[in-house]
Amino acid sequence: QVQLVESGGGLVQPGGSLRLSCAASGTIFSIGAMGWYRQAPGKQRELVAEITAGGGTNFADSVKGRFTISRDNAWRTVYLQMNTLKPEDTAVYYCNANIRTSDIGLRHDYWGQGTQVTVSS
Repeated sequence: QVQLVESGGGLVQPGGSLRLSCAASGTIFSIGAMGWYRQAPGKQRELVAEITAGGGTNFADSVKGRFTISRDNAWRTVYLQMNTLKPEDTAVYYCNANIRTSDIGLRHDYWGQGTQVTVSS
């Protein structure tokens, strides 16, 4: 089976930085787009950033210029570098990956368990 394991969340002061990592493991034939979503209390889950297999990126307007996303295909890992963090960035951050588990199978979306990011003084 496929697992996505996130790390790097925590408590940080406004203006600080955090780096999230997400590693995919298991029966994986290929990985398409990978990304990060977040969900704050009482709000819907929203896209933060995504990166295609070829390196194309897309960001939510609220994080443009502050967050960057990258991936290491050899290690099946996606990273989210978060700079100049604001209290409104506080949320549970979820990793997402579009994965094919065999050469004849369809792609499916997989999710990590989530990691808490809290921005507070």
